[in-house]
Amino acid sequence: MTRFAWGAATDTGRVRQANEDTLLAVDGLFAVADGMGGHKAGEVASHLAVETLQEEFTAAGTDVLVHAVQQANRALVERSSDDTELTGMGTTLCAMALVDAEGRDAIAVVNVGDSRLYLLSEGELTQITEDHSLVATLERQGRLSPAEAAVHPQRNILTRALGIDAGVVVDSWEIVPVVGDRYLLCSDGLFNEVDDNRLAATMRRLADPAEAARELVRLANEAGGRDNITCVVVDVVDDAGRDPKATTGSSRVTAATTGGDAGLFSDAPGDVVPEVVDEGAGKGEQRQAAGRRERRRERSVGQHGAPRRRLLTWRVGLFALAFVAIVGVTIGVIVWMGRNTYYVGVDGDQVAIFRGKPGGVLWIEPELAETTGIAVAQVPAASVDAVRAGVEEATLDDARRFVANLEQQIGPTTSTTTSTATTSTTTVAPAVAPAPSAPG
Repeated sequence: MTRFAWGAATDTGRVRQANEDTLLAVDGLFAVADGMGGHKAGEVASHLAVETLQEEFTAAGTDVLVHAVQQANRALVERSSDDTELTGMGTTLCAMALVDAEGRDAIAVVNVGDSRLYLLSEGELTQITEDHSLVATLERQGRLSPAEAAVHPQRNILTRALGIDAGVVVDSWEIVPVVGDRYLLCSDGLFNEVDDNRLAATMRRLADPAEAARELVRLANEAGGRDNITCVVVDVVDDAGRDPKATTGSSRVTAATTGGDAGLFSDAPGDVVPEVVDEGAGKGEQRQAAGRRERRRERSVGQHGAPRRRLLTWRVGLFALAFVAIVGVTIGVIVWMGRNTYYVGVDGDQVAIFRGKPGGVLWIEPELAETTGIAVAQVPAASVDAVRAGVEEATLDDARRFVANLEQQIGPTTSTTTSTATTSTTTVAPAVAPAPSAPG
């Protein structure tokens, strides 16, 4: 029978006013949740997630643990819907549990968000879980280096969390427990302040798991303590006589399913990059490097072999509808402006009335509506530049009134206005003085 020894510690940190992290450490079940959504909402979210996880983990099975995480997600969604003060709350959740896998003991691991689980085995520290964050996704895609990701201003933006949508994708793994192995569950308040080398050195140095947990929290505070800090250190103290040499490398981490309902967002795992081993390295270093490659490959297989994740949610559909509506309104405005406005401009050397906007609107070119008998050379100097540029009017009648005003400024003359529909000619005769009356 596999047995554990464990220690846990949590701290508000040096910057935050409240601790929104929640931990769980009971025999056979361990978890860390990092709440978000403000002081009250984040604290409620992490507590509710952990409580639900413990209540729903009723049997020692990996599928039961995954289902418990899904139930925790539903509990958060329902609670935030019922209480407007908790709207938008969410939490990460990373957990490990002792389960039965086809008649043998196994450690099931589940993860949603960017809290982490590490494994320290034979002195080597390996991150088992993959962060569901924007920066981690960019790093897996090769668009950010680890050094750039560590200081990126958007490293706290999550791509997946509990409580955000009715469905959530839960990553899961199964690991063969081996005596002497040490596990570390922690929130980002620890690994954002303390790098992996120091994590490993501290866990190797301190044999007592409770002492190791307290020291890790102290180191995070010493480095700045800019977030809540939570960690659970779990040691495998009995593995029922399993031979550690028979369970190293690829046989340690077995591919479990990535179960669960569709999530709000999903990010595909990055490609497995082969690790180059120096030909002059010792056999021990080569074996450790090979083990790292195998573990990364199997974790990748566990996710690539999972059911297809649903990318379309009601939020995406609503956004698409809103986008289509905005595009439709915009096109309607453009068409209206291009077809239902007028301007007085120049057609050759004549003043004319056009339908549309001067120069056109995108693909809609102006059309000639009426010509006038006014030559551009006759237009008063004060108005000629405006006419050449195009004088916009709201209606055809307004454009005709502008032309009539030009005619008045030009003075008595003969003008012709020709419409595209009808043609009319108006002749203005010169005034004739009356004949002198006969002398009386």
